[in-house]
Amino acid sequence: MAFRAMTAPVEIVMSGFPPLAAMLGVPGAPRGLVIFAHGSGSGRLSPRNNHVAARLREAGLGTLLLDLLTPQEEADRRNVFDIGLLASRLLRAADWAALDPRTAGLRPCYFGASTGAGAALRAAAYDRRIAAVVSRGGRPDLAGAEALARVRAPTLLLVGGLDTAVIGLNEQARDTMKCQSEMVIVPGAGHLFEEPGTLDLVVDLTRGWFLRHLGVQT
Repeated sequence: MAFRAMTAPVEIVMSGFPPLAAMLGVPGAPRGLVIFAHGSGSGRLSPRNNHVAARLREAGLGTLLLDLLTPQEEADRRNVFDIGLLASRLLRAADWAALDPRTAGLRPCYFGASTGAGAALRAAAYDRRIAAVVSRGGRPDLAGAEALARVRAPTLLLVGGLDTAVIGLNEQARDTMKCQSEMVIVPGAGHLFEEPGTLDLVVDLTRGWFLRHLGVQT
């Protein structure tokens, strides 16, 4: 697969109420758009998500990393775990991307981490535009059984082998889903995939999943 020169990501403010800060990166001849949903205590500047995003742009995928909450909203811990609210912000991002000239026409995918994975699956359950979903160390169970059963986008669940508390929750979510889904346990990885080599394996699996379900030959 030939890698493409990247367009450096730029800071944007997504219109609407409230305005949301985001980082948009679109390579030449993009093959799709990956919208990131971070977990609690994280945001568009997350080093791990930015590492993943940079590698995805090398493969020709556009990336949109956004703050799902404003700083004022994040100060209320109830908002951090309000999956319905977070999912509504992801739907807003998909709507925004469909209209912005830089991303219009690109099929959107979701990449969710921790609580963001639950929000991504809740959003995907009600949006047939979503081509694929990847959950990294996610809490897909937070989407709720009804939403999980409605998801049609092919979903990849990536869980660290050391993240024992989350493995069972991902297994239950996978068994509830009716779409194409796979679960991969990454050996030696904890919840944040900080161990050497584990995040790069996440990148490789994520890139392959998105490209395959966007119909790109690799």
